[in-house]
Amino acid sequence: MARTGAVHRRTKETDIMARVEIDGSGVTSIDTGVPFFDHMLEAFGRHGLMDVDVRATGDLEIDAHHTVEDVGICMGQAFAEALGEREGIRRFGSSAVPMDEALVLSAVDISGRGSLAYEVELPIEMIGAFDTSLAKEFLVAFATNAGVTLHVHKMAGDNSHHIVEAAFKAVARALYEASSLDSRVSGVPSTKGSL
Repeated sequence: MARTGAVHRRTKETDIMARVEIDGSGVTSIDTGVPFFDHMLEAFGRHGLMDVDVRATGDLEIDAHHTVEDVGICMGQAFAEALGEREGIRRFGSSAVPMDEALVLSAVDISGRGSLAYEVELPIEMIGAFDTSLAKEFLVAFATNAGVTLHVHKMAGDNSHHIVEAAFKAVARALYEASSLDSRVSGVPSTKGSL
């Protein structure tokens, strides 16, 4: 049975549909109206081997903040829904992803407690029309709504595009590992008996 989650969220600022299939093959269909963000979400799906479908309209005439944050909310909720009861998952995952001179480490615990530790210093504030601070806003929203503890740390790099892209790929790979099913795991991987 496919582990899939889908969320539709409409506010006065955004209208977003997000669908995530954890056991996919990395097929994505992304349209947020924010080209660099679309590129990051495509990398996220591809390297996390998740099928991701996102349709978003938002108040981009103001800026991309509401759109990016609300996509994070919806994708996090869809990911949590796709996990179901969390039985048989590995729970923990980590990945170090290089992209040219950049290196980013990510670690995740599907803990049921959403939080983000983010140490990613970027040398420039804009990548095209994308405010680089929005990478963190997306990850905060995703982690909080997915119920995962997420760490993202830049180890090296001086090109903001490379650093942000390595971060999205590292998070995706860590999530892939943590959400993978392991036949040796019986029930929920917690001494408490629930996540």
